[in-house]
Amino acid sequence: MKTQDYISLENQYGAHNYHPLDVVIASAQGVWMTDVEGRRYLDCLSAYSALNQGHCHPKILKAFIEQARKITITSRAFRNNQFPLLLEKLHQVTGYDMILPMNSGAEAVETALKAARKWGYTVKGIPKDKAEIICARNNFHGRTTTIVGFSTDEQYKAGFGPFPGGFKIVEFGSIESLKAAITADTAAFLVEPIQGEAGVVIPPDGYLHEAAALCRQNDVLFMADEIQSGLGRSGKLFAFEHENIRPDVVIIGKALGGGFYPISAVLSNKEVLGVFQPGDHGSTFGGNPLAAAVAIASLDVIIDEKLIERSAELGKYFIEKIRSLRSPYFVEVRGRGLWIAIVLNQKARPFCEALMKKGLLCKETHENIVRLAPPLIITKEEIDWACERLKEVF
Repeated sequence: MKTQDYISLENQYGAHNYHPLDVVIASAQGVWMTDVEGRRYLDCLSAYSALNQGHCHPKILKAFIEQARKITITSRAFRNNQFPLLLEKLHQVTGYDMILPMNSGAEAVETALKAARKWGYTVKGIPKDKAEIICARNNFHGRTTTIVGFSTDEQYKAGFGPFPGGFKIVEFGSIESLKAAITADTAAFLVEPIQGEAGVVIPPDGYLHEAAALCRQNDVLFMADEIQSGLGRSGKLFAFEHENIRPDVVIIGKALGGGFYPISAVLSNKEVLGVFQPGDHGSTFGGNPLAAAVAIASLDVIIDEKLIERSAELGKYFIEKIRSLRSPYFVEVRGRGLWIAIVLNQKARPFCEALMKKGLLCKETHENIVRLAPPLIITKEEIDWACERLKEVF
């Protein structure tokens, strides 16, 4: 079968909820992908940061296969011998003393929202059904009806209401906006330390530090969504570390599964996650032994191969190389670590399609932004190769 044959099948039988580039990938290794007709491409999207360790990393593959031969799922009705090891590993790596596993990022966000509300009622003493959660404008936390209900992107919401209440929107990066929104009924402030889907938007220096302090002063949980920005993507283990803060709640996913298996988690302390009692919340697949074994290996690769340090070093190099192109189409080139946005003065889709034809895969966001996020294992030589293609197109 050829490329168009697969595309035709997908268009005929698949729901049209995505607008992918017309490339059909058949295999991948490291930072390189190969399509069904044998053409190679440099991956500069990393499945939206789910592949920080690269495609089919041998150490994660080994853990995946070995565990798949033993047992893959028990549900949480029974204990398994991998889940406790993952909890210990996450504690060692992050310092948080209680962890609740889920599968997708959106599930982890929903879990954090439930924990924040229950903490608000049982610990802070907010009156029943009055808890408020503050979110930032242009946020992206997932696709469930609750989450899209507090999105400010009208397309994400159109046709899916009515939505649950209890959410307030503030301007991302404005401490005054946050200050004005906090009341005695505020349970939490949920924020992406760097807004990914919005186009790798970095808040002003000091904003996260001031926001965390403001939350602490008002007995409000500071909850950081690090699903895309975490686990090395921004040049730190977590993006909030750029401002030397420690959120009350951290939400992780994507790269935790190393590109092999969906796993997410909420990290916090016993005061917050301790509000859950048996039967309050759960997930059949959450914490399954296959996911746990994969996540342990994924974390080991990030640490042992110094992918966080590579992201910081090579991210600066990549950003400087792109800025040096001085294209007439560029409005701004911004980024942190190996997470880069090229803001254009026109639609980005044609440029992504042109780059695809030259062997570089990336994707547009918000119409006029090209987002680049290669696996953290990329080399300087491969970045140079990518920049040659960027130069030809831009």
